[in-house]
Amino acid sequence: MWVMSSIFSAPPAAIDSPDMRRAGRDLLSLALMDARNHTLHLLDQFESAPRRSGATDAVAAGPEPLWLAGHVGWMAEAWLGRNTQRALGTACPPQPMRLGSIEPHADRWWNPEQMQRPTTGASSLPSLPGLATTKSFLLETLESTLELLEKTPEQDQALYFYRLALFHEDLRGEQLITLAQARGVPLAMALPMGAHLRDPLLLPATEWCLGSAPGGFVFDNEKWAHSVALPECEIDAQPVTWAQYVEFVDDGGYDRAALWHPEGWAWLQALAELEGRRGPRYVDHIGVASGAVMQTRFGTPVRLAGNQPAMHMSWWEADAWCRWAGRRLPSEAEWEMAALTAGRRGFRWGEVHEWTASSFRPWDGFGADPWAGYSVPWFGRARVLRGASFATRARMKHPKFRGFALPGDDVRFVGFRSCAV
Repeated sequence: MWVMSSIFSAPPAAIDSPDMRRAGRDLLSLALMDARNHTLHLLDQFESAPRRSGATDAVAAGPEPLWLAGHVGWMAEAWLGRNTQRALGTACPPQPMRLGSIEPHADRWWNPEQMQRPTTGASSLPSLPGLATTKSFLLETLESTLELLEKTPEQDQALYFYRLALFHEDLRGEQLITLAQARGVPLAMALPMGAHLRDPLLLPATEWCLGSAPGGFVFDNEKWAHSVALPECEIDAQPVTWAQYVEFVDDGGYDRAALWHPEGWAWLQALAELEGRRGPRYVDHIGVASGAVMQTRFGTPVRLAGNQPAMHMSWWEADAWCRWAGRRLPSEAEWEMAALTAGRRGFRWGEVHEWTASSFRPWDGFGADPWAGYSVPWFGRARVLRGASFATRARMKHPKFRGFALPGDDVRFVGFRSCAV
């Protein structure tokens, strides 16, 4: 149980750096243990949470936490312990020659492509193993991963799947926290602190190198760095706050179809009929006269400060607010440039993921990595998210990271900022 013993200890600062994309064996070993401890800790929070009666919001419910945790172990084992072609890195085929799992039922339980789906039309997952079996699988797969890592050359391709396993687990960890919010699991997590509202920042016209260059680990949708011409731009120094969003609600923002994209208005009307939606998800009260915002946070109603970043926004809501304010969402290139050049002038990010105006599409030169299901199914359907949230592991807070979500997704810890038109 050497893994469990370090759950509550502070990890070394080095494994919390976005530079983990270039980490070698020693740091990767520590980070993989840290990520697995984080997964096990979150799983324990779900298991110890009081059972809540009543129906769960089907939109926000998501997958079962036990499945998400088991899937983390399955993903690592599928691409490392079972993958006879792991040394090829990004040149590995999407369906490599694989050995059997240490758990005979692993593919049936945790492989999204092979799970036995119900035939009755029910949305529930097939029967899953219990907590003890899932934890045992997580510990055993971690041990085998670390044993393989010890013998791996210090080369980008050879280390590719270890880095992928780490960042995949970090992504799933935030998904577990998002699920805890949806289900009212009482996690002890500090919300983003409010900050003094700064004036917008002026960014000069320039040629910007958008995307990532080769070297270290690169998510496939970041390929490859290329030059884009950016005109002069005025961009908010911080995401839109609750006080700013309340003004939109006060001015009838949820009643004025002219402020909304037609698809966004249809999205809003469907929710209004279903649940009486008059504000962002999880908001219990958004005061017009008082300006107060009460939002349920991990099962507890919390009064939010006006200078805290607004979150749980769909792209449709962010776009409507911008139309109301006479502004617009930034492009992902504008956001990236600001994050990398305007930090000393007050550009603040990392508390909420942020919607951009950009559609999620591949860039010239794109090629899917072996985990082909990561980006390709979402091209042309999703919008680009940039930044990170308070629930994102620090090593994932990279200014080049391209997140993405469907425009109606308001379950994640997402906000937005605006630009001058």
